[in-house]
Amino acid sequence: MEYADRISRIPSYLFAEIDREIVKKKKEGIDIINLSVGDPDLPTPGNIIEALSKAARDPANHRYPSYEGMIEFREAVAGWYNKRFSVSLNPENEVIALIGSKEGIAHTPMAFLNRGDVALVPDPSYPVYRIGTLLADGEPVSMPLLEENGFKPCLDEIDRETRRKAKLMFLNYPNAPTAAVAGREFFREVVDFAVDNKIIVCHDNPYSEMTFDGYKAMSFLEVNGARDVGIEFNSLSKTFNMTGWRIGMAVGNSEIIAGLGKVKENVDSGTFQAVQIAGVEALKSSMDSVEKNMEIIEERRDYMVESLNNKGWDVRKPKATFYLWFPVPGGYDSSIEFCSQLLNKTGVVLTPGVGFGEHGEGYVRCALTQPIDRLKEAVDRIGKASLR
Repeated sequence: MEYADRISRIPSYLFAEIDREIVKKKKEGIDIINLSVGDPDLPTPGNIIEALSKAARDPANHRYPSYEGMIEFREAVAGWYNKRFSVSLNPENEVIALIGSKEGIAHTPMAFLNRGDVALVPDPSYPVYRIGTLLADGEPVSMPLLEENGFKPCLDEIDRETRRKAKLMFLNYPNAPTAAVAGREFFREVVDFAVDNKIIVCHDNPYSEMTFDGYKAMSFLEVNGARDVGIEFNSLSKTFNMTGWRIGMAVGNSEIIAGLGKVKENVDSGTFQAVQIAGVEALKSSMDSVEKNMEIIEERRDYMVESLNNKGWDVRKPKATFYLWFPVPGGYDSSIEFCSQLLNKTGVVLTPGVGFGEHGEGYVRCALTQPIDRLKEAVDRIGKASLR
């Protein structure tokens, strides 16, 4: 069989490759401590599970759902955005339900890119921004995220020809993988740049509620004019520990939402209504469970930062996300070399930064998605291993 050219342009998906290596090591009898993928280990809150259970028993929810999502879910999303960010949304045409935000991110380029059109993609970043662009026969152009610029792109350095060809820009703050944050001044610059160059902004905000030390993440849509040029993706996955449930949303500019909806109504059949009903419960409930979860993750963050720094590594406390992003310890030529040796000698899995893009080389990502006792075991193994 011969794959289409667009498939041959797509590299192996980073996390699938990591999963395959983990399976291999487990077959060898190695106890793996996986700190590579951002998949919460804490359970979904009980009230959300109960809402799903009740809705799943209702035959009315066993039929095809609407393509854009139940109006009750879209109203809940609009209500949550108003309460959390003071952003007013029309649930009829400025909100759409997604089968997880990853799905919406991957489908958006199909709605707006023609062959050869450019999407501006952060580097390093979530791989789906680039992959979705390639699947739409677009051309991803990297915007380097450098530490000296707070891991934010320098928009002034994007050349005139690239600006002319660009139709989309992907952004993500709080950021994965770097855990960097951005504020109103940066988003103001983004909106002005998008207006001047007629570019659609796609801001990915799934970590908006995963913040520490009094920091509160903002929505891109809080900036005046943002709704004229863009949309924001968000998800229940990280906030409510619902990664496996596959439910998210895109909100913002009604024409962009309609374009995404046009793709979705032709390639998927919507999100299971029982899951949407559970999503309504999540969005309308108190955030007490989220706050308790963040206390647990904050304990993990503080422990790992202190412990790894005590071993001579250079790890800084992030204000948001559940990731640590830090330079490869000295003595290693690449992030892949370091992570491979760490896995082989300790059974601890971290993610090589280069897997998120060429500008991720020289860094490593650690996900705080294991209980504190497993983190202590990981640190203990690292301390005993003969790493360089």
